[in-house]
Amino acid sequence: MEFQTKVILLSFAISFVIAIIVIPILKKLKVGQLERKEGPQSHLKKQGTPTMGGIIMILTILAVGTFLVMDYSRGTDLQEIKMAKKLIPMIAVTIGFGMIGLIDDLKKLIGKNTDGLKPAYKMLGLLIVAVAFSLYLTQVLQIGTDTYIPFAKISITLPIWLYIPFAVLVMLATTNAVNLTDGIDGLSTSVTTIILTCLTVIGIIFGIKEITIFGSILIGSCLAFLLFNLHPAKVMMGDTGSLLLGGAIASMALYLKMPLLLIIIALVPVLETLSVMIQVRHFKRTGERIFKMTPIHHHFELSGWKENKIVSVFSFITLICCIVGLMAI
Repeated sequence: MEFQTKVILLSFAISFVIAIIVIPILKKLKVGQLERKEGPQSHLKKQGTPTMGGIIMILTILAVGTFLVMDYSRGTDLQEIKMAKKLIPMIAVTIGFGMIGLIDDLKKLIGKNTDGLKPAYKMLGLLIVAVAFSLYLTQVLQIGTDTYIPFAKISITLPIWLYIPFAVLVMLATTNAVNLTDGIDGLSTSVTTIILTCLTVIGIIFGIKEITIFGSILIGSCLAFLLFNLHPAKVMMGDTGSLLLGGAIASMALYLKMPLLLIIIALVPVLETLSVMIQVRHFKRTGERIFKMTPIHHHFELSGWKENKIVSVFSFITLICCIVGLMAI
């Protein structure tokens, strides 16, 4: 546990320093948040807040990840050398999702609108990264296609032709869900940090060191970012950060062979996604809305909840869900 703490502190310190450097640069470049006109009116005052803060996470993961991979690779312990090699694809897939988000954010800022990349192009980019990681897990790492069933405490072996599409679906769904959760200062960062901590604890329980290290890097980075992202936010993560975090959560869950556990521990992002789907379907059928606005955090916001209250309640729910998730393994 001492080692994980050191990695978290190292990642936190580096992320904090990077944030102090990057945020003023984003302000100078006028990389400001663009708020949707149809969104909550209270959010219009956030217009101009530096966005693309996910760059801070990318740089932190690259810096700390590279240092640890090189440090382990220089050793003589074959197990640690192998572990270092396994870290590289996990770092790569996470940054890959983040880069797609970065392109999307840049497109929004250059075009001065909230549309960003065309949905088809964005989905294609996410699909390429997801397929590449799924093939790495099955063809290169050869971890098998076992998938753990929570509470039943058994694993089922999926045929490869079913596992690949399933793994891709998990990654696409998770990135989209985390992306939808990112709509209030500190919400997505807080919720995903708790989820990442849960997955890291599972890595510790099962002695999967690469998951433990990777998770610790992300936790430290998120905690530092949260200092600047809590209400009133000094920086927004943008799609750069939300897609990166969604990809990290999905890749860790797949690596642990526990993607179904996300239904429990990532309940908040799941509900955010379901609220949008239910709202759209119901509106098309009846012309009426179930929620005041979706994703569902906006419904509570328009119902009079303060942003900090929403973040606190949703984070507490996530914490409870993670405890339940740990009991389910």
